[in-house]
Amino acid sequence: MATCAVGAAVSAQYFLLKHTFMTSGKICLLPGICGGKVLSCYSSWRTCSSSAPSRSSEAPAADVCVSSETIQHFDGLVRGGHLRKDVQQRHVIQQLAQLQHTMKTYSNSIYLNPPRLSSQDDSSKPQTGITSAESKSAEPTEKEAPVQPPPKGFYIYGDVGTGKTMLMDLFYSRVENSRKKRVHFNGFMLDIHKRIHRRKQSLPKRSLGKMFTYDPISPVAMEISNETCLLCFDEFQVTDIADAMILKQLFETLFKTGVVVVATSNRPPDDLYKNGLQRDTFLPFIDVLKEYCHSICLDAGIDYRRTDKAEAGKLYYLTGEPGAEAFLDALFEELALRQRSVTGPRVLSVLGRDVTLAKTCGSVADCTFEELCGRALGASDYLEMARLFDTVFIRHVPLLTLSLKDQARRFTTLIDNFYDNKDLTQEV
Repeated sequence: MATCAVGAAVSAQYFLLKHTFMTSGKICLLPGICGGKVLSCYSSWRTCSSSAPSRSSEAPAADVCVSSETIQHFDGLVRGGHLRKDVQQRHVIQQLAQLQHTMKTYSNSIYLNPPRLSSQDDSSKPQTGITSAESKSAEPTEKEAPVQPPPKGFYIYGDVGTGKTMLMDLFYSRVENSRKKRVHFNGFMLDIHKRIHRRKQSLPKRSLGKMFTYDPISPVAMEISNETCLLCFDEFQVTDIADAMILKQLFETLFKTGVVVVATSNRPPDDLYKNGLQRDTFLPFIDVLKEYCHSICLDAGIDYRRTDKAEAGKLYYLTGEPGAEAFLDALFEELALRQRSVTGPRVLSVLGRDVTLAKTCGSVADCTFEELCGRALGASDYLEMARLFDTVFIRHVPLLTLSLKDQARRFTTLIDNFYDNKDLTQEV
């Protein structure tokens, strides 16, 4: 029986499955779930190893002389044993180093306010068919002056545990540009929907019988463009039709206003929103993404998070083992004693909705799989939980078969959001 345990903003999560449970501040997956792949403990995820070259789509040739400090830092991590030698990763960091060098002096202001040229009819050109009266009344026209296209970003995809996030974070940390933002993609889209809602709410009330249309997507994209010129997304994925329907217009505006995007994903661009509802209307976004971002595959076929499995010790127990439930009960009580609160239910307010968790104590929540993934919850709910709790117990995780695909999708979203916030608290 397979399951997952995740360390997230939730510094530690405790999973009790119908046949397995885990206690760990690390990500663990056992065979039988997630497409049958074997994943394991992500306790020291920065230790990765590989030797195969990466595959890229129209990626520029890496110049090791550009931003050599970043590459030297990467090589220093390898020499110090914090990273293992990885040809693919070094190839990717060389290309990211070039972009880092460009971003040092980059601004997208020229794309937000492009220079304009005033021009009249050129008197030196023949005026065939135009009378002198018409010529005198001709008004000057303004045209946008040609500008260089903005630098291309990167879309780095590959299987889990290959170091995609680590490389993006290394790149992001060394970009000397204050107008940058790093965010989990679910969190970014949640912010977009909040901005859209706020703009709609600010509209004047319609008079009876009067109709008007208002499209807030481009104005919201312009807000983002005025705030940042570099967006780094972790876990770029599209599972929600509401997101899928607005991405093309949103990102087309971002790209045209000079925002550079670097993203990581487990899926190649062509597989985004695969088998989703009304996918035909989503496909143009993929073309836009390919136009403004180089696609690089970082995938050696090995989950390097497994390298520290032996050092991590015992991380899971079968429910059938003696004392499994009692162990979690005792662990919850131990953690609850450290809280300045009493054990009881807690109501979370998320976008105007109430989400109730039956058993919590301060920053610790003791939940069941059905409670978290059996209800119609989404990324916004899990982000709020990650903000409020540093430890979450998830009991009775079932075998995730096709009959539970909705629950499995929610579980994946939960793990993604908890894991992305893992660095907000210390591990328990």
